[in-house]
Amino acid sequence: MKSIKLSSVVSRGLLAGGALCLSFSLSTLAQVESTTKESTAGAATSTVKVERGTVVYVSGNSCVIKAEDGTLRHFDNVPDSVTVTVDGKQLNIHQIQPGMTIERQTITTTTPKVITTVKTVTGTVWFVSPPNSVILTMANGQNQKFTIPKGQKFTVDGRETDAFGLKKGMKVDAQQIIEVPAMVVAREMKRTGTMPPPPPAPNPEVAILILVPTKAEAPVEQAAATPEPEAAPTQLPKTASELPLIGLIGMLCCTASLVAMAIRGAASRLLTPRS
Repeated sequence: MKSIKLSSVVSRGLLAGGALCLSFSLSTLAQVESTTKESTAGAATSTVKVERGTVVYVSGNSCVIKAEDGTLRHFDNVPDSVTVTVDGKQLNIHQIQPGMTIERQTITTTTPKVITTVKTVTGTVWFVSPPNSVILTMANGQNQKFTIPKGQKFTVDGRETDAFGLKKGMKVDAQQIIEVPAMVVAREMKRTGTMPPPPPAPNPEVAILILVPTKAEAPVEQAAATPEPEAAPTQLPKTASELPLIGLIGMLCCTASLVAMAIRGAASRLLTPRS
């Protein structure tokens, strides 16, 4: 992109060989031949602006970059032609990734130049109104009016004259030379980037479990373990009572007494004589 700052226009006439320096009105542009050229008028100066940021979000042709000062900048509708050089490769908006660091260098070069415009017209004086204007008959037969700059001198047939020396019928070759100082500004942008750092390597001193998928196996039912029988106690619990044992002994004694009585009765009947 070029930016041109114009200064005041400086005009000068070439007075050799009957040339005439005139300032042309807009109505004569169709009959005027114009050439323009640029020439360098001094050394160029350059400035470099560096901006860095980290990509935090990418979607389609839009991205958000966090600048070094912490501010977030949204870039919308980024053209695919805008690329970033990463490891020697040109990446567009669809190839950048969050975490990438992007640097943009803007190089501004300012060159002083002079823009020279030369306008030439040829015609025959048809009417002159000194010192302000002259009407020339052009090659196509049409008459055109020209404004004469103040104080302009002319050379006609080797003689120098002013506007009052122009006469009807004189053939005039007219030139207008405009030299305009200008500052031509050119900007160039370079974009470079680095990929996000890889994830940290695992600590070798920490055990790592790797889950290896295997084929599903049918569940195996395991029989419930049978509890082992408890050993019988060798002694009666201290809480057992002796009353049942005493009662059993009493019953046995009663039974024995009844049996003995029955035996004695039977024996006595057998021993008693019958009458």
